[in-house]
Amino acid sequence: MANILITGGNGQLGQCLASFQALYPEHDYTITDVDDLNICNGDEIIEFTKEGKFDYLINCAAYTAVDKAEHEQVAAKKINADAVKNIGVAAKLNNFKVIHISTDYVFDGRAFKPYSEDAVTIPESFYGQSKLLGEKFLLEEQPDSMVIRTAWLYSEFGNNFVKTMLKLGQEREELKIVADQIGSPTYAKDLAEVVLEVITKIEKDSFPFEPGIYHYSNEGVCSWYDFTINIHELAGIDCNISPIESKEYPTAAPRPHYSVLGKNKIKENYKINIPYWRTSLEKCLKVLVAKQ
Repeated sequence: MANILITGGNGQLGQCLASFQALYPEHDYTITDVDDLNICNGDEIIEFTKEGKFDYLINCAAYTAVDKAEHEQVAAKKINADAVKNIGVAAKLNNFKVIHISTDYVFDGRAFKPYSEDAVTIPESFYGQSKLLGEKFLLEEQPDSMVIRTAWLYSEFGNNFVKTMLKLGQEREELKIVADQIGSPTYAKDLAEVVLEVITKIEKDSFPFEPGIYHYSNEGVCSWYDFTINIHELAGIDCNISPIESKEYPTAAPRPHYSVLGKNKIKENYKINIPYWRTSLEKCLKVLVAKQ
């Protein structure tokens, strides 16, 4: 039904999207990473998408080393902002829709209730600034685009917090984990399935393509400390976890203390049911523990 191009195919979300091809066989998929398609090269992406005649581009490519971005600002901006602008230019020229993945780091984390899609953005890290700039570039160049902000992404693929806590929990008797940063863990497979579900609903004429900014994370909230307790409990790991404050674990890039995303728009516009974070964590851990 749709010809879909996925960029950033070697990342967590890209690999999750690839794993769902069999469940959505009605679509044609072209999955790329930098060796196949360099989105930092504007001419290259224009030519590639012209030849491919795509209906949608799902952009999972990103510079995600949050702390390194403070010192590698040119590299972060090139991938998170300039390359997204290239995608927008190509999308306008070659008439395809874009679904771009962004982040909760566009907010300053000082809220006391979930951030709505139209909440004021005040990123405090360069990573967040570069991602916000990418959002703006894309919507300026190709208004017929969706930006989906997500948070605390993990999966069976790549490097992420869940896999790190499994490893450290097995290696150490005690861990100290930040307890004053609150958010919603997001299973990348849930996000991947939602993206493909939205495309499928649009292609079946069940729902219109409604561009703009959306939020997606799993339901419920927790701290990194709570998250770690649950990871170890579900994986059967015996490790003493102690809560600490952010000031006891300084990082180059400031983290939002509260980055819970309000998800009403995607739920209402596309009738999406979102799983509770612990339910999805349990699914992921069953896969990860079986691999050990």
